[in-house]
Amino acid sequence: MSTSAPEWTGRTDGPGPEHRRWHSAINESPGAAGVSLIGFPSDIGVRRNGGRPGAQAGPGAIRAALGSFAIQPEVVVHDAGDVAVAGDALEAAQDGLAEAVAAQLGAGNLPFVLGGGHETAYGSYLGLARSGLLDGRRLGVLNLDAHFDLRQAERATSGTPFRQIAAGEAERGADFTYAVIGISQPSNTGALFATAAELGVRHLLDLDCQERHVENVVEFVRAFIAGVDALYLSIDLDVLPAAQAPGVSAPSTLGVPAGVVIEVCRLVGSDPKLVLADVTELNPTYDIDNRTARIAARLVHTIAMSAADRSVLEGR
Repeated sequence: MSTSAPEWTGRTDGPGPEHRRWHSAINESPGAAGVSLIGFPSDIGVRRNGGRPGAQAGPGAIRAALGSFAIQPEVVVHDAGDVAVAGDALEAAQDGLAEAVAAQLGAGNLPFVLGGGHETAYGSYLGLARSGLLDGRRLGVLNLDAHFDLRQAERATSGTPFRQIAAGEAERGADFTYAVIGISQPSNTGALFATAAELGVRHLLDLDCQERHVENVVEFVRAFIAGVDALYLSIDLDVLPAAQAPGVSAPSTLGVPAGVVIEVCRLVGSDPKLVLADVTELNPTYDIDNRTARIAARLVHTIAMSAADRSVLEGR
């Protein structure tokens, strides 16, 4: 179950499309296909995983940062509101997110989920699986993250979503096709690296994703996309350096520079195989001068703009 879209605010320079910003563009084209935002205000999984709570305020902070971003006239953006999250009922909340994602896919939109902890990812995936969009298609899951998030636990947490997705893919008789950019070796145990190897997970270490390696990162992404039919992009903001993204559950000791992450977002956003995206782990409690919220908003903006440019070229 979702709430109605919150009120958007932002800078106003004047009337007309030449002054268009996100706050004025949201929901101005009902019925037209575009990028559709869905908020998932949950940090239940973070708390279960022993992380710093506060990510439940992430969707609101991203919207606030995004509101004044300038947006081109041809870009269609919707806000489908927030999924209701109650108490410790993570599984029910993920089910609600799945319904919201499936509904937006059914309407022809590109859902972009604003987390929330990285438990967001399993709810995002469930919506994609329930939509019917994956029937007969190979799904690729690309995660920008310092962690594999392949933990096994008695209850779902922010550290288990991709292990759960692996089980979901097995249930539908599909290969688990998963890649991670930005893995921090000190933040992942040998057991997690072994699990990743057993599941055939491709990854790049944060050491190999610095600005001097950007072409290698781009080639890694292109090769991954070439092997799938549908692409789901998940972004955990702790993939970024702590100086650029201090407001997360687990700040990075090195991280992937924002410029490299944005290049990946431009590439993925412009690819017609992209069917779903989310950005997670913004924790405004620990943010500094809205630094993390603004970079999260820039990533959402970059993907939306790239997807719109692709749609225009395709004549949609």
